[in-house]
Amino acid sequence: MKKKNIWAGLSLCLMLVAAGCGNNNAANTENAANAGNTPATTTNAPANAGAGDAKSYKIAISQYVEHPSLDATREGFLAALKDAGIVEGDNLKVDLENAQADQANNLSIAQKIAGDKNDLVLAIATPSAQSIVQNVKDTPILFAAVTDPLDAKIVTDLEHPGGNVSGASDTNPEAITRLMNFIATQFPNVKKLGLVINEGEPNAVVMADIAKKELDKHGIELVKAAITNTSEVKQAAESLVGRVDAFYITLDNSVVSGVDAIIQTANDNKIPFFSADRDTVEKGAFATVGFKYYDHGYQVGEMAVEVLKNGTSPGDMKVTMQEKLDVILNLKAAAAQGIEVTDAMKAEVADQASNIIQ
Repeated sequence: MKKKNIWAGLSLCLMLVAAGCGNNNAANTENAANAGNTPATTTNAPANAGAGDAKSYKIAISQYVEHPSLDATREGFLAALKDAGIVEGDNLKVDLENAQADQANNLSIAQKIAGDKNDLVLAIATPSAQSIVQNVKDTPILFAAVTDPLDAKIVTDLEHPGGNVSGASDTNPEAITRLMNFIATQFPNVKKLGLVINEGEPNAVVMADIAKKELDKHGIELVKAAITNTSEVKQAAESLVGRVDAFYITLDNSVVSGVDAIIQTANDNKIPFFSADRDTVEKGAFATVGFKYYDHGYQVGEMAVEVLKNGTSPGDMKVTMQEKLDVILNLKAAAAQGIEVTDAMKAEVADQASNIIQ
């Protein structure tokens, strides 16, 4: 009787051990299967460690019009998110809306975005930022390619914006001042500077006023040719031929969208053409004082990472501007416009390897 009890006990122990081993093996198999799905919150990886963020994000982008500077801004913004592990098509859904420089479209886009659920909204260019800020109240907003956020009433304080809005201005008044001084000193024969401008764009007006004040110091007259939309750019540029000694444009979305017509007019008539942005110089204007819009967008993208990953409120983030400025020259454009590029002009360029375009 005792032997039977002993053997029964041993059998029971063996069964329990086997069952325990089976459970451990099953658990190990399940853990191995789920190893790739471990949430990012269980690791100590830094926020910018790459595509390890298990959370999904949705952002809306309202862009006023397509042209190289604004497109480069958007590309830089998305690149900064990607570098932080927020990747479009992976854990990021992007709703890109383009108003095509139509104010009615711009308003409709803002109203649509206001009715959607997004983790963040990016507004590219002043008109887009104005409409988004007026309509989107509960979602974090960042802006880029905005000339004067205060004048446009996008924020009331650059250091402490408050609310749900911040971003980066693409204009440093020093850039305009330096470019006007460059024109005055390097082109002494320029007495009248022609400006194609849409005065319905506040950013264009602000920049034109800064340029005029600086030109007045040098006795140079700013002659305006007004437009209301991109289709009028060619006619406006041609109307300045014979009346001015050089062309200039601001960060005017309607004008930049039709800048090919100004480049052609400048080349055909051997008129020096100056712009407010690098992308237009790369396209065919002769000179500017500026920076890369891709870098500008990347800077705003880094702000977006702070908002999305760390929960930072845009209202607590100061509005930034571009500090690193340089003269940028296009030598092919110079040849097309009959400009003799002197050593003195080249000496104005700090980073000649990057900013003298051959």
